[in-house]
Amino acid sequence: MVSNKSALLGGLIAGVVTTGVMIAGRKSGLLHKTLDRDAVDWIDRTTGSRAVIGEAGTSLVEFGNHLGASAAFALGYAQLRRALPDTSPVLLGAVYGAGLYAVNIAGIAPLLGITQGAREAGAATASERLGLHLLQTVLTALLAERFNLEAQARGAG
Repeated sequence: MVSNKSALLGGLIAGVVTTGVMIAGRKSGLLHKTLDRDAVDWIDRTTGSRAVIGEAGTSLVEFGNHLGASAAFALGYAQLRRALPDTSPVLLGAVYGAGLYAVNIAGIAPLLGITQGAREAGAATASERLGLHLLQTVLTALLAERFNLEAQARGAG
């Protein structure tokens, strides 16, 4: 069983890694407009943040939001892992990530006006975003498992 603490730590690290991949992907030209940029634009449209705290400040607000979501989704993974303890963490993480993508990018985010939706974004952008969700959740799963094993070896649970 994966502890909440192990899952949270794994989710936070995966959130940082995913953000790094999005930044590197955009700067290298390998990725199109990533979800974090849509979120920064939405924050600014909603609050006028760029005029007050600038691009960097608005990006930091979005990064905090991303880490919060990463932590919350990691707790969801921990619950799912408890329900399906014999399932491969890679498979479980991937299925969870695909589900989060479907709910978030194909459902909630377009309704809130954060993104245009998977279909409207086009196949390339939608595939990139699905891939980033899979990276996030599979990495969360693997890190949570690793941290949990280390905690058990130390006798911490």
